[in-house]
Formats: sequence, C-alpha cells, structure tokens
Amino acid sequence: MELKSIKSNLPKELYDILEKEIKTLRPAQAKALEKGLLDGKSLLVCTPTASGKTLIAELAALKSILEGNGKAVYIVPLKALASEKFKDFKQRYGHIIKVALSIGDVDSNDAYLADYDLIITTSEKLDSLLRHRAPWLSLVSTVIIDEIHLLNDPGRGPTLEILITILMQLLKPKGQAAENSKKAQKILAKAQFIGLSATIGNSEELSGWLNAELVEDDWRPVKLHKGIYLDGEIEFE
Repeated sequence: MELKSIKSNLPKELYDILEKEIKTLRPAQAKALEKGLLDGKSLLVCTPTASGKTLIAELAALKSILEGNGKAVYIVPLKALASEKFKDFKQRYGHIIKVALSIGDVDSNDAYLADYDLIITTSEKLDSLLRHRAPWLSLVSTVIIDEIHLLNDPGRGPTLEILITILMQLLKPKGQAAENSKKAQKILAKAQFIGLSATIGNSEELSGWLNAELVEDDWRPVKLHKGIYLDGEIEFE
C-alpha cells in the first residue's frame, strides 16, 4: 500500500512529514488501516520487532490530536524507553504538536500536562496520575500501550492490568457495547486504544478484553533463520 493512497485521510501537517521518509507502508500498517485505524477503532497489533508498529501508533495519535479530538497518552514499561520515544517524537513532530515526558515524581498530578498534546509516560507514573485525579486525563482520546504483553509479567503485569482497566472505564474504548433489555447499543465512543506487542500467546483473548480489532502479521525487515549450533556448525530448519 502506498502512503499517498491515504493522503486524503491524514491531516496535511502529518502527511507532509511522513512523505519525506515513507513511500510504501509495511504489511502490518496496511492491515491496521484496513481494520479501521484511521476511523478511530481500537486495535491490538501483534507483529515482529521492526515491522512498523510505532508508526501505527503515531498515525492514530497524531490524526486525533491534529483534528482536535483530544490528547494522546503513550505508555511504555521503562523510563529509558520513555525518554527515547520522547526524543524521537519531539524531533519529528515537535513543530506541529506539544510533546511531553512524564516519568518523574509519582506523588504529583503534573497539572502542567494539561497544556500538552502527546504525553509519553510509564505505567507506574500514569497509575500515580490516575490516583491523583489529574484533570486532563478526561481529555485523552488515544491510549497507546507499548509492550502490552507485559500484562503477563509478575512484576509490572498487575499494575498495567489495573491501569488499562481504569482507563477503559474512564474513557470508554471505541466500539465498546452495552447490553440492555432489547438489544446491544453502542456506547458513545470516546477513546481509541492501541496495544502493541511482538509476542502474545493469547492474542485473540486479549483483543477481546480490549474490545479491539486484532492485527497480526509475520513480516519482518530482516528474515529470521532458526537453527541448532553443534560442534562448530549450524543446522538450519
């Protein structure tokens, strides 16, 4: 899929940045678009490392921000990764949106974040912001959870699971339905949730929990070869 094929669906400022670097979209990105990425649908993206997951998140976040729908929160597991993402996003998009990094004091609601569009943070810090009732959280329209497979991690998993559960209740994921006595009715959509991971064993179960469309693909930029090393030789499968 060519980038220019979705030009009409992207804000001009975003397209002008991307066209300088990208001509053709990767398979996972094309699948995400087909599943409703630019229509605000929640997605669980399970594809190999370097397959283009970050751009999927960027498209969702930047489109929503630039169209005035609300803020975006990008959740990562580590402070170092948060700092890296902040540097990358600030360099690429800092002239069209306001990008913030929030990984510090866990005993603060960081009220200044109300003035920012894209907020990169860790799950522990965002958990603290929720407990401190940061007022700007109600303005979030896009939630990106990087390395979402860490839900299964004994250390970080419980915090991440509770965090996502609270966010889904607070922001109501797009596509979530409610039952009444006559028929299922759509709840007024408020937020788009994007989960990203290279390794998930129960992807269908997790996508169901998130009420998200599942995007799976095995394409990777460098082919992965598997083999067994023995006595100085490698026998590939």
